[in-house]
Amino acid sequence: MTTCEDPSGYKQEDEFMDILEERRRSSDLGHALRTFTPSPYRGAPPLSAGALNRMVLESQYLRYVTKEVAMETGESVDLVREEASGILDEMSQNLQLGFIRLLGFTLSKVFKRLFSHININQEGLNRLQQAIQESPVILMPNHRSYVDFLVLSYILFTYDLPIPVIAAGIPLMDMKMVGEILRRSGAFFIRRAIGSDKLYWAVLSEYVKTIVRTGYAPVEFYVEGLRSRTLKSLTPKLGMMHMVLEPFFKGEVYDITLVPISISYDRVLEESLLAHELLGVPKPRETTMGLLKARRVLEDDYGSMHVYFGMPLSVRQLTKGRVDRCEYNLLPRDLPQRPSVETQECVSWLAQQVIRVQEQSSILSPWSLMACLVLQDHQNTDPGEEQEKGLSWELLTQRTLWLKGLAISFGARLDWPEQPPENQVMASSMALHSSVIRCHQGRVTLLEEEGPVGAGPFTTEEGVVRRARAVLMVAAYRNQALHVFIRPAMVALAIHTTRSSQREDIYSYFRFLLDLFSNDFIFITGRSSQDFEEACSLLRKCGAVQTSQQEVTSPEEGQRTTSFLRALLQPFIDAYQVVFSHLCLEDVEVFTERQMVPAVRSLATKLLLSGELTSCDALSSDTQKNVLSALLRLGAVTRLRTAEHSEFRANKPAISRLADTLAGRLPVQTAPNPRL
Repeated sequence: MTTCEDPSGYKQEDEFMDILEERRRSSDLGHALRTFTPSPYRGAPPLSAGALNRMVLESQYLRYVTKEVAMETGESVDLVREEASGILDEMSQNLQLGFIRLLGFTLSKVFKRLFSHININQEGLNRLQQAIQESPVILMPNHRSYVDFLVLSYILFTYDLPIPVIAAGIPLMDMKMVGEILRRSGAFFIRRAIGSDKLYWAVLSEYVKTIVRTGYAPVEFYVEGLRSRTLKSLTPKLGMMHMVLEPFFKGEVYDITLVPISISYDRVLEESLLAHELLGVPKPRETTMGLLKARRVLEDDYGSMHVYFGMPLSVRQLTKGRVDRCEYNLLPRDLPQRPSVETQECVSWLAQQVIRVQEQSSILSPWSLMACLVLQDHQNTDPGEEQEKGLSWELLTQRTLWLKGLAISFGARLDWPEQPPENQVMASSMALHSSVIRCHQGRVTLLEEEGPVGAGPFTTEEGVVRRARAVLMVAAYRNQALHVFIRPAMVALAIHTTRSSQREDIYSYFRFLLDLFSNDFIFITGRSSQDFEEACSLLRKCGAVQTSQQEVTSPEEGQRTTSFLRALLQPFIDAYQVVFSHLCLEDVEVFTERQMVPAVRSLATKLLLSGELTSCDALSSDTQKNVLSALLRLGAVTRLRTAEHSEFRANKPAISRLADTLAGRLPVQTAPNPRL
């Protein structure tokens, strides 16, 4: 059992239970072979995987699309149907209890080696058990590690709940033996680049919709689409979201229940790999041999994992008054229908709601708070003096305890044990990350990546990359805490940048920041005013601002808080400005993403070496791509489609205006996106 400090500051002694505690006391084989009697959705007919596939192939919807594709391509209907059958064979799961038992036995061994605790909220599981019996359930975890893919099935098996079918990327299918084990453990495999393949889309959507309609099993998928390499929430991908919700919109099921799930790690297994990918090192291909070589991770300590099952969300209740389902009665249900703008906006809003719940349910370790402070000190340290000076352990302890109080007052959920003493809790949390940080003679310093044995001297540019690897690894854990501070930080930045106390000016700049950064942080559409008021309320509660009907001001005694919050945003501001600077160069006219990313990285490296830039976040390829997405959304970059790839054209005056507005050299001149 672990304790968790809730937002009110009181200790809750019974919120999380460690499922590994029992596994350390009893037989793993007995656990895997015990009686497994889950209670399924009460409206679900008994169906085998083969029968499910036949239902998909024989559906009127797929018959209709098959005929359309045959007419468009000139192929026979039988040939297209055969192709559809092949797609389904490649894609479909083949869930078998025997393989779940095998996975349960194996994962018990692996998880006990990797983690000290896997903590889950028992009440959340109780709510899930009830929801599964009442309506089709969609499990929606965040995605931070490959472990996410396995841990939910393991937990549900442990607690006698139905095993989900899980949307997985096709590379996992290609792993010898492992792919088949995953398929028989409930995974169905989706190609990464579907494009405009009409038949593939039809097979996939009908497969997913049939699972939901029949209540065959809970469906698990990642609303973010991909694993987050930065450990912060990604912009939701809506393809699967539309598929799982369509049976409700068409009236084929009475309701659908969405269950947001937050998986939080003290330390992520792939932390070094993720940092290297952000710096341009290609992602290694998933192979069985690679998995076997990765066995050395079992020798390391990854601390605790927290899995929080959020409050089940009724789609029927959430969409009431937002979607007119009558439009689906205008055509037969079996015919393809393009969702209306209203429906698309509603689905996007639901996805944002799920991610917000995931963030609010996440559990922060002491290291996440420490990482915020370590990086702020690193930004303010001369690179040549960094290894000599560092940050004193005593000062880091004082600042972290202050930040702990601020985080709790902002509503953060912390995994901070009552015993041992707080400085020992911090030391233990930091010790998990000894590959990137150390405390020597009372000073805390980041560690550079070591080169291969026998390698010669490296260039100054290579030195920047080696330092950046450690910074980005630490930044990932800082990112875990950003959702707690991001809205108050934007208010603090707005007050500072506008140099105004007028609420209207500050709110206008706040909305500009929400619009600009909405690819890096998730904001719910239509909530900008509410976000602003809530952020002001949090800042007022901790004494960082004073508010009236017309004014928002920051008193002297609030400067410590507002300075910290502004510094949290500074790495992102710097990264955006570096991209803006590159795109405003004379020789940059038409470009591709593949050209832009290394060019921006090269510019950022030069600026870091010259001291004009202090944050390594500008080297992150994910941040650079988010800037490009923001510029596209804001109309400062246009997409030029060619036969082979997407090219972009920069609107340099528009980009320059954004850069000047962000820096406070220009006021917010145009109305921000009204959808915010």
